[in-house]
Amino acid sequence: MGAKIKICGIRRKEDIAALNRCRPDYAGFILSEGFRRSIDAETFYELESMLDKDIRRVGVFVDEDLKEIGKSFISYLDVIQLHGHEDDDYIRSLKSISGAEIWKAVRAKTADDIEKADSLDCDRLVIDSYVKGIAGGTGREADTEVIKAAKVTKPFFIAGGVGENNAARLIGTLKPYGADISGSVETDGFKDEMKIKHIITLIRSI
Repeated sequence: MGAKIKICGIRRKEDIAALNRCRPDYAGFILSEGFRRSIDAETFYELESMLDKDIRRVGVFVDEDLKEIGKSFISYLDVIQLHGHEDDDYIRSLKSISGAEIWKAVRAKTADDIEKADSLDCDRLVIDSYVKGIAGGTGREADTEVIKAAKVTKPFFIAGGVGENNAARLIGTLKPYGADISGSVETDGFKDEMKIKHIITLIRSI
């Protein structure tokens, strides 16, 4: 089975229409405030209702209040992706109120950082590039040597600048469970259906 595909940073009805036609495995919505691709709850509800039911919904959060996740988003999400400093207590509390998968993002600064994330009580990892002071979404490729040096037991997504120029190499080298894609399928800051179609076709041919 080939690598799963997540298209992240969905913000518009046009994005949903493109995903429904191109059929990635996962659609990601940035549901914490303060990021370029963040959307509010009302926008999420509208977009989620239009998304094909076979495409799994991923809510991306950064150090979000558990009560807010529980009140506003739990019943709509298949996956909760955590991009902040969430620890095992946070993850276990989240599991107690949600049946969603829990993914923990980790920035690939050192192998030890990745291994610490791998030891958490989450279902999968999202291994992103390390850029000081930025939680994610930088568009920079993660350090493959750091990732290869880490002892990872959980299935993981590779994130950070994954696009048509490096997807085959990253997937061939790292053998991830999936690829988390955002900026490389945008034109002028917005999702581009032709780029989405192209990267999905490329990854599914590997």
